Amino acid sequence: MKELQIEVTLSSTRKQKPDFDNLVFGTVFTDHMFVWDYTEGTGWHDPQIIPYQPITLDPAAMVFHYGQTVFEGLKAYLTKDEQVLLFRPDENMKRLNRSNDRLCMPSIDEELALSALKQLISIDREWIPGVEGTSLYVRPFMIAIEPHLGVSPSKNYRFMIILSPVGAYYKEGINPVKIAVESEYVRAVKGGTGNAKTAGNYASSLKAGEIAYQNGYSQVLWLDGKEQRYIEEVGSMNIFFKINGEVVTPELNGSILEGITRKSIIELLKYWNVPVVERKISIEEIQQACHEGTLEEAFGTGTAAVISPIGELLWKNEKMIVNNGEIGTLSQKLYDSLTGIQNGTEPDPFGWTVRV
Repeated sequence: MKELQIEVTLSSTRKQKPDFDNLVFGTVFTDHMFVWDYTEGTGWHDPQIIPYQPITLDPAAMVFHYGQTVFEGLKAYLTKDEQVLLFRPDENMKRLNRSNDRLCMPSIDEELALSALKQLISIDREWIPGVEGTSLYVRPFMIAIEPHLGVSPSKNYRFMIILSPVGAYYKEGINPVKIAVESEYVRAVKGGTGNAKTAGNYASSLKAGEIAYQNGYSQVLWLDGKEQRYIEEVGSMNIFFKINGEVVTPELNGSILEGITRKSIIELLKYWNVPVVERKISIEEIQQACHEGTLEEAFGTGTAAVISPIGELLWKNEKMIVNNGEIGTLSQKLYDSLTGIQNGTEPDPFGWTVRV
């Protein structure tokens, strides 16, 4: 594997570490960060690991005006024997470049980016919490930094990686959440940027999520942007349903993000010989399955929460209760197996984990 030669400047004053037993998600950051600049005609240059600090940009930097930014999210885990594991980081780097392509941003050498990530984690290794259910969240991202007010791709970019020790993403943890089906706002449409991990997708989701939260629901279930009938994602996660013994998930259609946890769940189910199908799923089908008693489980999947079971869906003032509002047997098994592989307590027959 290629290794990136990085200039390293260590912090002279180290931060106080948080209580690893009481971590919240995404509020505390480690001592260092990685920075790598791109200039058109030169390419990527001057990779550095420096003390974590604010960044200074020109007010005309194009990221502020035209939204050229992409990001990724993955985790590092501390095993019982003090090894550090990453979960399928190569998939994150591949998806980063797919997002870059969609937003006319430069591709990055995936092996060199992964090398930088490993070096950064090694420097801030002591920030990785070892408490059950915790991890070190890794946020690689890229922004357009050219100062230019004009609708065109930037000529200059900055790629960065920051790290954050985290606990559970949802305060409910692995307990089932209540979800409101969104019938007014849409997350993305085919041909848009829904299959890229870019900030605008998340900004456009905030309004619906805020309304749902005010009404006592954790998140929204997104329907397609054309007919507002077919299920796409739940909050910022992919979604699965277990109906009459078969697991179904919306097929990738250009507006759904290709989740790495989603991909792993599908591969794990196939490994267990559990029927799993990717296809279009209408909200009416879910309602009918609920009425007939064949809707056995529902859960979201994503890096942050891994598995988030759904106990209730609200659609057109009807509450659809899933599995009596309790976590399902398959959801629990998937969570236990996937987190076990991630933190090294279960065998990894797929070769998904990478040692730092």
